[in-house]
Amino acid sequence: MTDIPREALQSIHGGGDGDEPKADFEQLCRDLEPVNDTLPDGYRVEIIGGKIIMSPWPQGRYLRAMRSLERQLRPHAPERHEVGTEPCLFRFPEQERGYGPDLHVADEALVDVESIFLPGEALSLVGEVTSSSTRAFDLTDKVEVYGRGGVPAYVLIDMAVKAVTVYHDPTPDRGYRAHTQVKFGDKVRIPAPFDCEVDTATW
Repeated sequence: MTDIPREALQSIHGGGDGDEPKADFEQLCRDLEPVNDTLPDGYRVEIIGGKIIMSPWPQGRYLRAMRSLERQLRPHAPERHEVGTEPCLFRFPEQERGYGPDLHVADEALVDVESIFLPGEALSLVGEVTSSSTRAFDLTDKVEVYGRGGVPAYVLIDMAVKAVTVYHDPTPDRGYRAHTQVKFGDKVRIPAPFDCEVDTATW
C-alpha cells in the first residue's frame, strides 16, 4: 500500500476511524476523477465503504493464471461483450462501491461512456486475483457486492490457498446463491452466459 499524493487528496473526504462521517459516494466519485491521473504506476483505486482505497496491481507471478483465464473465456463471451484486463472502474452506486477488477467481461455498448466510471450492469463476469492487500475484500465485500449487483459470475483466484472459486446465481438481497471451488490443476465450470470449462492445470 502507498499514499495517494497529498495534492491529489486535498478534496477527498473519505471516512476515517471512530465517529468521523462517511463520505458521500457521488462526491467521492467526483473527487476521484482528477486523482486517477496522478496515481503511481502499478496502482489502482477503488471506493469501498465511503473510503478511497489504493492497492497495487497483482504481481507478475500472478499473470499466468489471469492470462490463462482470459484466453479461455474469450471464445465463450456473450455477443458484443469483450474480455479485458486493462484498468477499469465499475460503479455500484446502490452499494456505494466502485471496483477495479483484475479481469472483466463487459458489454461494449454500455461501457462507451465519457467517464472513468463504468456501469456495473455492463458486466457479465469479473475475475479477481487475491493479494495480501486485497484478499479480505475479495473474499467478503466483493462477493456480496458483485452478487447483489447482478454480475452473473465472479471468478476468484485465491493465490494464498491455490484455489479458484466461481460464484454464480446472483441475488439482489444476499450476493450469490451458489459457488464451486477447485484446487489449481483441476477444471472448473463457468455457468451461463459462458457455459464453458476453465482448465487450471498451468496455474
